[in-house]
Amino acid sequence: MAAKFELKQTKSGKFAFNLKATNGQVILTSQQYKEKSSAQNGIESVKKNAGNDANFTRNTSSSNQPYFVLKASNGQVIGTSEMYSSTNAMENGISSVKKNAPNAPIDDIVA
Repeated sequence: MAAKFELKQTKSGKFAFNLKATNGQVILTSQQYKEKSSAQNGIESVKKNAGNDANFTRNTSSSNQPYFVLKASNGQVIGTSEMYSSTNAMENGISSVKKNAPNAPIDDIVA
C-alpha cells in the first residue's frame, strides 16, 4: 500500500483529511474545514510545507506524550500527529510525513 491522503466528510458535514503511511497508520490529521475546497487546499499546503523541518513543531502533551504539529510558512496549523510513545517514534513520524506527503495521492472518500 502506498502512502495517501484520505479526504472525508465528518458527521457534522465538515471536511477533513488524514495522511496515512504505507502501513495504513494515520501520521497526520487536519483540522475540520467548512468547505471541501478548503480541505483540498490544506492537502496542497501539507505537500508544499512537509519538506521543511522548520515547519514542524515538536510538542509534549499534558500526559507527557510527544507529538508534532505541521505549520504553513505563515504559521497556520495544517496538521497534527497522533500521540507517540517516545520522542524517537515521533521523529520517525515526522520523517514519514517528509518522505510521503509531497507525492501522496488523494483518496477522495467524500460521497
